[in-house]
Amino acid sequence: LKMSWFWFYLPLHLLMAACLCHSIKAPPTSSQQSFKTDLFNFYHSLILADGKETTIHLLKDIPRRYYFVLEEGRALAPFTITVTPCDVPIEWSILVHKASASFLGKAARGDHDTQEVSKSQKASSMVSTIFNYKGNSVETYMGMSSHSAVYMLEFLSTERDTHITVYLTTDTTSGHLYPELPMDPRIDVMGIGHTTVTLTWKHSPSVLQHRENIQYCLLVNEKHNYKSLCAAETAIRSSGMRLPPTLALSLSPYLLEPQQVMILSNSELSIINRVSSGEVRQICMGTKNTYTVPNLSPSTQYYFDVFVVNLLTNASAAYTGTFARTLEEPEPKVTALKDGKVIQVVLDGKKQKFYSLQYQARHKKIQFTFQLCHGQVRAHITKNGRTVASENISGLRHFSLKGKLLDTYLVQLRSTEETNSSVKVQVSPHFHKPLFPLLPESLKIKSFSKLRTCNSVTIAWLGTQEESKYCVYKKKIEEDQVWMELRSADRCSGPESRHKSEKVLCKYFYDINLQRAVTTETINGLDAGTLYLFDVYLFGPSGIPVRYHSKVVKTRKRC
Repeated sequence: LKMSWFWFYLPLHLLMAACLCHSIKAPPTSSQQSFKTDLFNFYHSLILADGKETTIHLLKDIPRRYYFVLEEGRALAPFTITVTPCDVPIEWSILVHKASASFLGKAARGDHDTQEVSKSQKASSMVSTIFNYKGNSVETYMGMSSHSAVYMLEFLSTERDTHITVYLTTDTTSGHLYPELPMDPRIDVMGIGHTTVTLTWKHSPSVLQHRENIQYCLLVNEKHNYKSLCAAETAIRSSGMRLPPTLALSLSPYLLEPQQVMILSNSELSIINRVSSGEVRQICMGTKNTYTVPNLSPSTQYYFDVFVVNLLTNASAAYTGTFARTLEEPEPKVTALKDGKVIQVVLDGKKQKFYSLQYQARHKKIQFTFQLCHGQVRAHITKNGRTVASENISGLRHFSLKGKLLDTYLVQLRSTEETNSSVKVQVSPHFHKPLFPLLPESLKIKSFSKLRTCNSVTIAWLGTQEESKYCVYKKKIEEDQVWMELRSADRCSGPESRHKSEKVLCKYFYDINLQRAVTTETINGLDAGTLYLFDVYLFGPSGIPVRYHSKVVKTRKRC
């Protein structure tokens, strides 16, 4: 019997010692009946720190218990407890064990015997539950405590392992750890566009009082709203990446993961996390309470959460989240294609928008021809809504298609790089009268290093079985111009864009045997040790030119 009472009093001895030595708090439990039993296991539990946010990890179906009491000498004092679930809903409760001051004093001094303690404990102890909550919202309990009360907080997760943060304070005179929310904490949607949403919210009182230490941060995602910042960070981590705590909020120099992109402009920090369920953006904009979210996808529902953050403590408070669906993208303008007519399309690489062409067939067999002029272009062709061809265009490309009369073909073109691209398009039912010339297997120009001299070079290129006209042009360039000249070359432009002085010669040739359909030319009158850009233009029966790939050759410096 004496041993059982020893274990009952042991927590109280530890509790009172903790209060006297550290001026902090101590013990509570899971249900009213088990409260006294839990005091038996006090040495396995933790005392909750006052004035500090504590992170607690919970294992599924295993309760965690924390205790606290008031400082010695305070009869009544207010206290607040804020619990923030960082993932799944949890259950938590506050229990109080009230005992007389004389009983606690004797327990602390050891001035008692077993019989006296038994009577005193039975007469003056009372256990009651003062608060219960189940959910995943941030909850704050405010109450009054006496120095003769022992409190216990019990936390339980029934879904899976998780973690929470708990903040206990008895000092209501100093500043708040968490920023304050306004009376109306809702986020208002002021405007919706195809790729933008404009939001506004009322200022936090903390921003008005401590402007230099407070800022707003916005979270944008396509899944759902988050009730706390730690819940959002947990969701991002669970998607397969490691996200440093409050990365976007503290502006700390963390290294980003490969799935993350950081953008800093106009005093705004944006972090884009590419996760399996889409992008999650974190945008911190200082103390502005109106923001237009850019670069959204049309016809997509987004969820928006605003957090007001204390930069000194990284503590945050969440506004009531909202959501909005961007407007549907307007149908692109469709240009009609006519038989045999060639049109040139310039595509905006930055906007990455499709350019649409439509053709209604008047013959069962038709042929689409694409000539890439500049950049990189992808073509997508559908017939009556079904895809019949889709690929990147390189040089000159023909698509021969079969169908029915009055079939509707839709051609969609877009640039596959951020710079502008250009392509020529033609559709024709007349296979025997093509506007574009018959092309050789390769449009490369070859130079012969051994045949180079100080004032001449020899080049060669492939021809076809069809007699065609070939014109050669040369241009003197500098070393630092080579890359730009090759990249900016318009492969659809003809000799009319060249200066007359650049023309070298024009010639006709063909060969029925493709193995022998090759021609060479030696260009004389060049300067020693000089770079030249050579171009060959092929003209078909219709007169539309096709430009071979430019070739840069340098004459010998010494001969």
